[in-house]
Amino acid sequence: MKVLLIDDHPLILAALQSVIEGLGTDTTVVGAASARAARATLKADADFDLVLLDLHLGDADGFDVLAELRTQYPALPVVVVSASERTSDVIRAIDAGAMGFVPKRASNETLFEALHMVMSGGIYVPPMTMGSEPATKPEGDTVPSVLRVVGEEPDDDSGFHTQTVPLAELGLTPRQTEVLALLLKGQPNKLIARELNVSVETVKDHVAAVLRALGVSSRTQAVLAVSQMSNPGGLSAWRKTAR
Repeated sequence: MKVLLIDDHPLILAALQSVIEGLGTDTTVVGAASARAARATLKADADFDLVLLDLHLGDADGFDVLAELRTQYPALPVVVVSASERTSDVIRAIDAGAMGFVPKRASNETLFEALHMVMSGGIYVPPMTMGSEPATKPEGDTVPSVLRVVGEEPDDDSGFHTQTVPLAELGLTPRQTEVLALLLKGQPNKLIARELNVSVETVKDHVAAVLRALGVSSRTQAVLAVSQMSNPGGLSAWRKTAR
């Protein structure tokens, strides 16, 4: 696996490079200390399997770089690795096409889990993100209650709960479950329709039913909601049962 790591902090760049190389002997990590360096690297050789992107770069806004990467290299998965743990940043990153969001304070095991999930076609969202700030989207809309913390006391020293309604209790039909599994992989309605051999209109109906069951209004919110269900590993555990 060939990974491009974009981070303008030398110590973090070196540390992350060392950690990622620990994924296996066949893992190669190329570091870029700026957006300009990353652009030059990809222009010279775009044969990468994964990009890890810091949001706070000295010469560019990380979200702008994310949008640029998704436009110019749509098949190249991007995982945001950021010091920020704000819900709005997670939502914005996934909305912009990131396949994962990993806080820099996460453990090596969490980073490995996230990368494996993304390389398997999934989307990784950190369970600890929900509740770390007021539940609002960047546009000011209220985040649905399924994404909010519950209870009065924290479950652990992270300072907030991650308990939500289990997926099994949502009452999804087998077909709706299949649609949700594909939706969480980032597939558009046309590709979902093709894979399930149904019409696009039928897929739209199933997606609408899934969003209603989750109590959310967008695909991004669905990803975040599912990531919170059952337990901190709920999303990865659910993916295995949904296949």
